[in-house]
Amino acid sequence: MSFELATETYMPALAEVGHSADWQQAVHAGPSPATLANYSNLILPGDFPDPTITKIGDTYWASATSAEWGAVFPLLKSTNLTDWELVGHVFPDHLPEWAAGNFWAPEISHENGKTYICYTARRKGGPLCVAVASADDPAGPYTDHGPLIGQRLGSIDGFPVRDEKGKLYMVWKEDGNAKDKPTPIWAQRMNEERTALLGKRVELFRNDVPWEGCLVEGSAIVRHNDYFYMFYAGNGCCGRCCTYATGVARSRTLLGPWEKCDQNPVLKKNTTWKCPGHGTVVVHDDRWFLLHHAYHTDSHEFVGRQGMFSEFTWNAEGWPEFVGGSPQAVPHADVSQLNITDEFEGTHLAPTWQWPIGVRPRAEVGSGALQLSASPTTLGSIVAQRTYVATCKAVATVDTTTLASGTFAGLSAVGDPKNALALLAGDGKLQVWHVKDGVSQLLSESELAPCAALTMRLQAWGGTRFRFTYSIDGTAWVPVQLDSFAVNGTYLPPWDRGVRIGLLAKGPESGSATFRHFSLRNYR
Repeated sequence: MSFELATETYMPALAEVGHSADWQQAVHAGPSPATLANYSNLILPGDFPDPTITKIGDTYWASATSAEWGAVFPLLKSTNLTDWELVGHVFPDHLPEWAAGNFWAPEISHENGKTYICYTARRKGGPLCVAVASADDPAGPYTDHGPLIGQRLGSIDGFPVRDEKGKLYMVWKEDGNAKDKPTPIWAQRMNEERTALLGKRVELFRNDVPWEGCLVEGSAIVRHNDYFYMFYAGNGCCGRCCTYATGVARSRTLLGPWEKCDQNPVLKKNTTWKCPGHGTVVVHDDRWFLLHHAYHTDSHEFVGRQGMFSEFTWNAEGWPEFVGGSPQAVPHADVSQLNITDEFEGTHLAPTWQWPIGVRPRAEVGSGALQLSASPTTLGSIVAQRTYVATCKAVATVDTTTLASGTFAGLSAVGDPKNALALLAGDGKLQVWHVKDGVSQLLSESELAPCAALTMRLQAWGGTRFRFTYSIDGTAWVPVQLDSFAVNGTYLPPWDRGVRIGLLAKGPESGSATFRHFSLRNYR
């Protein structure tokens, strides 16, 4: 697939060859011009938790949690809420010096010509903190201003808002649930530069009703008529046993008293979407929407939490109501629209490729090839793509003639660098590795006949069963011999992320692997 590299931004590699002009509408399942009135759609397929949105001029900008994958905090834009373009990242090449990981819950806002990203990250050797970065252009570059607050139990999910008198506040959650404690939502004055908090913090409310379970979090505040309304999430956010849902509270003044809606949770699961929550409100054409995440019940934690709009209206009592009380997004009727093909044209790695934070590998693109530097770590160097459904097939072709002694090239299903299944080729051998909790186990090893190019294939069924095959001519497929037809990969997804499909280069740092093709095909 060819990427548009003539502009300052890159187009995501999420469409089939021959459909590059249609990729945005196809990938995000946006409605045709004749049905643009329907905005309740899955707009961020794949692992995009805790999405945020704001309008700057005539353009909407969105971002989402990155967790432990770089580049950190994607930046997407749209002029119509249906067609979205990935234009970059808040931290594309480096991490803030103070932060170690857990890049969660960005909140994008714009005021007086500046764009602000309020986000969560873990301080090196310390707690989770709320921090702020700013830019003169929403596309960046962003300057990080460091953490504003990091309580002993952790501080997450910051949301900037002005009170009824126009004074600027930061609202956030104290992460007490991590230590079996309550989770107060706090507010505190903030300076106009958004670099320091002022005065004393005030508790707005905490988890104190049954449906909220162990926590309330993910505050998003809007004003409507005479009230501030806070949309917030409650209960267990993540994984197969999640219990997340969305509630709403209101107050005439920012500092309270806050009243929780008797109908909470106002947004909860249905047969298609599970655990909807942690969103941001946006108004378009005088209609109100919450951009939030949810798990698709068919793919769940294998794919992760996907971003979607749910529309709501205001009832006679002044409370928001969602149609059916649950997400209205329609899943992709044709998941082949989410297929990926990358022939590594151009001179840059497409921005949809990711890597474990803090360990971005050297990856050079040119002449129809990706040269990925090697690493001696557990999996080696990794570049990976999000998954979109639980049943899929990935194919990669590696130039075996360029593999130096001791260097292996591979194709992998990656939960994180310590949990993966991988097919590796090198030193005349073909190996299948099972990596769980950082412990590697060689499942299969066989001799590989000399060949100029080796094509590897990974197949996943339901996100739980995995099988590897290979071809030395690109047509005849040979199954890798294992003790069973497929390997159990149920353990792969981390608690807060979906599985990626990765290309690997393992070996001494002087080595590298050359890939000439990658594709990902999706199936119901």
